[in-house]
Amino acid sequence: MRIGVIQFPGTNCERETAQAIRRAGMDPVHHRWNMDKELLSDYDGFVIAGGFSYEDRSRSGIIAAQDPIMDQIKQESRKGKPVLGICNGAQILVESGLVPGAEEYAQSVALTTNRRMDGDEVLGTGFYNAWINIRLDESPKDCAFTLDCVEGEMMKIPAAHAEGRFLIPDELLSYMIEQKMTIFRYADDQGDYQTDFPVNPNGSVYNIAGICNREGTVLALMPHPERVPEGDRIFSSMRMYIERFGPFDSQRATLSIDPEVLTGPCRPERYIPETISDQVVIALVITDNEAVSVENALRQRGIAAAVKKHVHWEISYEESTSLAEREEILKRIDKSGELYNSNKEFVLGSSLTEEPSARSFLVREKEDCIGDHTTHALKSWFSIEGIAQISHGVIWTIIPDDKEHAEQTITQVENTHLLANPIAHRRMIYEDRSERV
Repeated sequence: MRIGVIQFPGTNCERETAQAIRRAGMDPVHHRWNMDKELLSDYDGFVIAGGFSYEDRSRSGIIAAQDPIMDQIKQESRKGKPVLGICNGAQILVESGLVPGAEEYAQSVALTTNRRMDGDEVLGTGFYNAWINIRLDESPKDCAFTLDCVEGEMMKIPAAHAEGRFLIPDELLSYMIEQKMTIFRYADDQGDYQTDFPVNPNGSVYNIAGICNREGTVLALMPHPERVPEGDRIFSSMRMYIERFGPFDSQRATLSIDPEVLTGPCRPERYIPETISDQVVIALVITDNEAVSVENALRQRGIAAAVKKHVHWEISYEESTSLAEREEILKRIDKSGELYNSNKEFVLGSSLTEEPSARSFLVREKEDCIGDHTTHALKSWFSIEGIAQISHGVIWTIIPDDKEHAEQTITQVENTHLLANPIAHRRMIYEDRSERV
């Protein structure tokens, strides 16, 4: 029984993943992203290991999700072969659309920046590493990875991630609960679902730690069962499923969800700055590797375009703030070092590009954790008064190689969702650098 352990550049959990597979009585086979993808047909199942694929460039999992090997894994999963994604592997499954398994693998769920919550108060954001409890929320028979578990089973296993907060549109979440797809949820020691930190370590909707597709054959799980023996039942369940249903054929599973329950991506709006605001656009002194990775991912998919990336800050002021006061606030903000590191970044004083066929998009998280944190830091730590809100975003500029078919290229780029996940982000057309307003 051979299980492919899928590795991308930046994967770092392949060894403990292989050990867990062996403990379950199966044979792990390390399969790197650049190996012959046709070899995947020889495996009985797959585990996409955790780590930081492509250094989480653009956002966690999205570059790996564009890799041709994921197209082959989709084909293998349609045969009914089990696919487990752990931590970064879960992010890759979400970004590739394998979970929850919408029609045409449309993105309908997001894994985004952690928010450690106490009621309405944000206690912290970003990376978090701790032991947590997860509880089996459905019948063990509902998922290929829980067959060896008992009803309501609890596991205490490690969590270690920065973007593990599940965001799911309300209508889709109701559907997934009804279809028994919310497999694991964060719980306290008594098995109760407390929504606040530390029981819910990242602010996930419905305390979700792991979701599966409707057939129960693909599981995206944020905590790390492979690191401890207590998580072994997830792998022994995988073995039981393969023994029960293999060898697999192309008729076993269908990956589809009623499209009426999905919130699909909408066309981008035009960015309009706040009435009283300034914009600060930041560029790197050296090559921006995130832009390089996005460009390489596009070209690998046959989309010929250059990519530029800039950080965007919008500083909005209280209504009573005068122009002279705004000038002084900007000087103090610049001196604080909160917006950029002057050793490697600088404030862009020119347009983003001179190429007329280019298109720029400003992407912001719908829940702007970075902007909120920066606002708090400048007002509380640096005592800068007059600020209403700091908003953070990224400007992606797409410069098509083929100028005559630029619009077609731009549309192709948008359809990859490399720039933004429609569930977690706002994507706005940015008409180059706006003047002070």
